[in-house]
Order: sequence, then structure tokens, then C-alpha cells
Amino acid sequence: MSRIVAALCVLLFAVTTALADGWPRTDPEKSGLELKRLAAMSEAITRGDFQKITSVVIARHGKIAFERYYDDGGADARRNTRSLTKTVTGMLIGIAIDQKKIPGVGTTIMTYLGDRGPFENPDPRKDKITVEDFLTMSSLLECDDSNSFSRGNEERMYLIEDWVKFALDLPIKGFSGWTDTPDKAKYGRAWSYCTAGATTLGAVLEMATSEKMPAFAQRTLFDPLGITDPQWQFSPLGLAMGGGGLGLRSLDLAKLGQLVLNGGTWQGRRIISSAWVAASVAPHAETDTGDGYGYLIWLQNFQNNGRTWHAYVMNGAGGNKVLVFPELDMVAVVTTTNFKVHDAHPLTAKLVTDYILAAVTTSR
Repeated sequence: MSRIVAALCVLLFAVTTALADGWPRTDPEKSGLELKRLAAMSEAITRGDFQKITSVVIARHGKIAFERYYDDGGADARRNTRSLTKTVTGMLIGIAIDQKKIPGVGTTIMTYLGDRGPFENPDPRKDKITVEDFLTMSSLLECDDSNSFSRGNEERMYLIEDWVKFALDLPIKGFSGWTDTPDKAKYGRAWSYCTAGATTLGAVLEMATSEKMPAFAQRTLFDPLGITDPQWQFSPLGLAMGGGGLGLRSLDLAKLGQLVLNGGTWQGRRIISSAWVAASVAPHAETDTGDGYGYLIWLQNFQNNGRTWHAYVMNGAGGNKVLVFPELDMVAVVTTTNFKVHDAHPLTAKLVTDYILAAVTTSR
């Protein structure tokens, strides 16, 4: 009898959750996913084959087909997925442009932040840095998080009180003989990963909208998606961190992926223009790994069974990922706490290819 009661409680919880978050559920097999393969994935995660995976959520054809939590937080935990926040910042910039609060991606940063000067390392090229330059990680500022010697490395930013001035004080980067100048780089942009640039976009957003970033995000993006109680990180001066650290539920992350997959709509409601979504997932720069890069979103390929699947990927440290597979009409969320694990991103990619993509039984 106790097993029956427990089963009924689980069923009631599932139904209640479905009603609460506004997202319909379906069986994996009805959505074209092999349950046996997904069960094998859960066993591998539980064994520790992928270190510390905290959740996996898969949505297919607009319904949640798989949802499992492997930590003590469960469905309601707000998970710090680090640089996934950058994609949220890109969405908010898009909404501000849709609302004509920002004229367009060609608008210069100094339009909103010039009065915060004077800045160190003055150079007329700084006045030409645009919103698009920060969206594509390709401004001419000397900023490279992957290089510990870079003056713009994010770890140096965290030691400074004013993160925006930190970014705009940076010198213009130099190009050695063995590196491509922007005019020779693919898409005409020299890419380097720069959290300071994404963070500065938060300040641009606040100046353009006359609204604090968390409030603007809640009103224009989170409320329409039914996302509540996000956990923001802040700079010493109170600027919401647009470059990382936002805490959201795994289901919330899946909603953001579904929003991209739907071309900017959620349950029939337009949240972001289709034109902005299309522009954000188009390649504007090439990363140091050879992947495409859109507007604060990665464009990557995953191989399985001799096929290549293209994905729009929101990436965060530790191998945290929201993956949008347009050809499969599928969104996959993998959250982790593998922040100090070597090659955490390849580890998550292996989980995606060996289990999630391997579970797909129908291409549509």
C-alpha cells in the first residue's frame, strides 16, 4: 500500500509541477527518445562517470520529455550556471533594441558610458566600440579571459570596485605577426572571450532603459516565461552581473532554450523579435576552437552515429550547457558543479553525444 501511495504522490507532484510552470510533459518514447538509453545515462551519472552532474532536462516538440535531478536541490534549486548568464544579457539587449531603447547593434558604447571617463589608455578607437562588438566578443580592447596575462582577464576585474571603468580603461589590443588582424579573420572580427565586455553591456542596458537590469529582465523576459526568484550576482557598486553567476532553475534554463528554438515566442506570446533571434544565432565571429559565435551564444556541432547536429549553445563554466537543436526540435539542459574539473566542457559534450543524442530515435 505504501508503494501505491508513494507512486500517487510522485504522480501528483508531476501534475502539479506541470500546472505550476506551464510546461506540458510527455513520455520520452512518445517524443522519439529511447527510455533505455536515458536510463543508462542516469546510471552513468549516478556512478560518477561525468563527475558532478546536477540535472538533465530534455524538451522535445515543446514538451518536457525527461527531467532528472542528481543533487539535493531538486527541481526548485536555483543553479549558478556561470557564463550562461551572457546569453540572457544578449536576449535583454535584443529586447531593448526591439523596444527602440537602443537604436541598434551599431550604437557605440560611449553613447551611454562616455561620461564615466576620463579613461586610461585613451585612444580614438575606443569611441567606435559598438554594442555588437561586445555581443560578439570582438572589441579591440585587450581582454582575454583565457590568457592569465591579459589585462582584461576577468579575475583582475573582480579585484576592482568599478567593473565598467575597468573594461573601458583597458588598452587597445595588439596583433602579433602570428595572429590574424580583424580584416583577415573570418567574419572580419578578431574574437577573444571577454567577460568584462558582457558585464559592461549590463551598464549600457541600464542607461538605455533607465531601469535596473534585474527589473528590466523580470518585466520583459522572466515574467512572460513564468520564471520567478532569479538569483543575481552584483558588482561592488551594485551593477547586476551580466557576465555570469545568475541562478535559475533547470526548467527555467530549458524555457530560455525553447524561446530561442521558437524564434522568440513562448506559448504563442512574442517575447523577442524573430529578427533578433535569427541575428543572434547567425555566425558573426569564429572562436579559438573554430566554432561559430553569434550574439553571446555559441554555434557548435555534435556528432553521433555518423551524423552532425548543429546546435545553438549557452555555455557556462563547469560544462553547464543549454543546447538548442533546431533540426531535432529539441532543447537539452545539463547542469553541473564541475567547476574545477579538467576538460569539463568536453565531458558534458560526451554526455550529450553518447546518451542524449544517442537516445533520439526519430529526427523529427
